[in-house]
Amino acid sequence: MREADLKARLASHLGGSYSLMWSDTVVLEALGHRTVSEALAGGTPCKKIWLAAWAALELPLADR
Repeated sequence: MREADLKARLASHLGGSYSLMWSDTVVLEALGHRTVSEALAGGTPCKKIWLAAWAALELPLADR
C-alpha cells in the first residue's frame, strides 16, 4: 500500500478535512502510541498504519 492509498482510504471513511486532523491528533496504541502522521514520518509501513486505523475506527471487515 502506498501513502496516497492510505490517505485516500482515511478520507473516504472520515472525510477529507477530518481525516487530516485525525491523522495528526489521534494516538494509536497499535502504532507504538503514535499518530498516523508520526508513524508515516517514522517509516512505518502504510499497510500496518491502515490496519491500526481500521481497528481503531471499528470499520467493517470488508474495508480491511
